[in-house]
Amino acid sequence: MVERLVPDGPWELFQKVVPQAPTRPQGGGRRRYGDREVLAAIVFVTTTGCAWAQLPPVFGPSGPTAHRRSTEWSRARVWAELHRLVLDELGSRGELDWSRRAVDSVNMRAPQRGT
Repeated sequence: MVERLVPDGPWELFQKVVPQAPTRPQGGGRRRYGDREVLAAIVFVTTTGCAWAQLPPVFGPSGPTAHRRSTEWSRARVWAELHRLVLDELGSRGELDWSRRAVDSVNMRAPQRGT
């Protein structure tokens, strides 16, 4: 299941941007689940709409563990770096189709005649 959700190619790209696992100075504790298993769980949740708490045990890490790691990686800007890396990789191969793209923007109201 893990290799189907996170094939070797994307996994190799992901390994370039994921931060090293923190070490525990005092040692001990539970074994940290592998990044590939956690990434597969995150992909499963985000593509199926499954709730974190309902994550099937086939992935290994629990839903809260996968959610916590997803949050860690978000704070470390892993997703933005991965997106950039994928665009660079596709661009270098000439596989980006720039005829279809979207521009996103945000409009905010400036109350009380904001500056």
